[in-house]
Amino acid sequence: MFTGENCGLYGIYSNKDCVNHLYHGIFKLQHRGQKYCGIATFNKELKLTTHKGFVRHTFTPEELRNLSGNVGIGHVSLKERQPLLIESKLGVFVIAFSGNILNAEELFDDLKNKGHSFSNHTQIELLAKLVVQGKDFVEGLGKLSEIVKGSYTILILTEKGIFAARDKHGFKPLIIGKGEREYVVSSESRPFSMFGIKIVRDVKPGEIIFIGENGPETKAWIKGNRIAYCAFEWGYIASMDSIIEGIPVVKARKNLGASLARNDSVDADIVAAIPFSGIGYALGYHRESGIPYDEVFLIDRFASRSYLPLTQEERDREARIKLSVIEESIRGKRIILCDDSIVRGTQIRNKVLELKAFGAEEVHVRVGCPPLMAPCMYDISTRSYEELAAKKYSISQIAEKIGADTLKYNTVEDFVRAIGLPQDNLCLHCWTEEKIT
Repeated sequence: MFTGENCGLYGIYSNKDCVNHLYHGIFKLQHRGQKYCGIATFNKELKLTTHKGFVRHTFTPEELRNLSGNVGIGHVSLKERQPLLIESKLGVFVIAFSGNILNAEELFDDLKNKGHSFSNHTQIELLAKLVVQGKDFVEGLGKLSEIVKGSYTILILTEKGIFAARDKHGFKPLIIGKGEREYVVSSESRPFSMFGIKIVRDVKPGEIIFIGENGPETKAWIKGNRIAYCAFEWGYIASMDSIIEGIPVVKARKNLGASLARNDSVDADIVAAIPFSGIGYALGYHRESGIPYDEVFLIDRFASRSYLPLTQEERDREARIKLSVIEESIRGKRIILCDDSIVRGTQIRNKVLELKAFGAEEVHVRVGCPPLMAPCMYDISTRSYEELAAKKYSISQIAEKIGADTLKYNTVEDFVRAIGLPQDNLCLHCWTEEKIT
């Protein structure tokens, strides 16, 4: 559905070999990025391996053996290979990040004018060059937080442990966990249950921590003028089994589904979801309305996510491959069809038309997120305003274009209420066009 920068980070400090844990940790974050993956560890020296492709399709047993070590970081991405190994005045280190630097070109030009060169024009290399301007990693990350505009979470692997930092607004999630023999830091809590890891806390916006033999230690905390957690993490990006800022993603999505039901009066026979993105919303709608929940699509576990290909034709083809209709569930039925969001409207239109072609009497589309009004500045993004259906058409016009009998969204107020955090602590830019400064 989307293209752009979206990444997952995972780091471990353990008293035993951690590479298999790290490997499975980034695998559990694969939904955050499927084009590239990488692992770096320390065992007498820093070692790094990156691949293009899926985690479980690319790393070999021999590579994992060669990456053995008790401390390491991993990364999954839609954009570029990470982590990146750097030799500098601060020593050799490995760095990885998730986010989007809005003033990147300005910072590139400034460093070039000061005599710095770049082997590639990537934001991760830019961040590495900015960090090493400090006398140590803490000072470098602190200075970076003052000059970088945009969003980031950063992990830096050294021979002594892991530095972790989050931008002053806290746009993207970063959470600390503890196991019997290790401390971890991750973009999401989703991998924790696989390893018996307990949530300790979220890294605070603007906080710089170090994870070493004494566990996580706060080294600095640069406070910004406001917190702005990405609300779309609860709405779409994060996995439904994750917990962000103490709020389970599944709870937020069920709340949003219930909100849709409370504001609805349509008669229907079943509530259904576009898997997997619409499931939480559909369950919430079903429980609030009392209308039975049923599956109308079967998802192919071996198909890739449909936002990954670059062309619209490829996206449409992948969407058709990914979902097949369960005809027995839909024939003659009036269906409430739930999904997370509508961008262009192409894929939801295909699904509505398929349901009707297989005998659905009515299809009423209910969308958990408010209408998308702007490309995200801070992370995952559509390519242009022109691609946003809600920017060009009214809700009734979108309903007509996607073939739905009716179409309803949650409002921004509904969305904020369902998450349960103050509106001033959320970034709602993609719905309100408010810029966070």
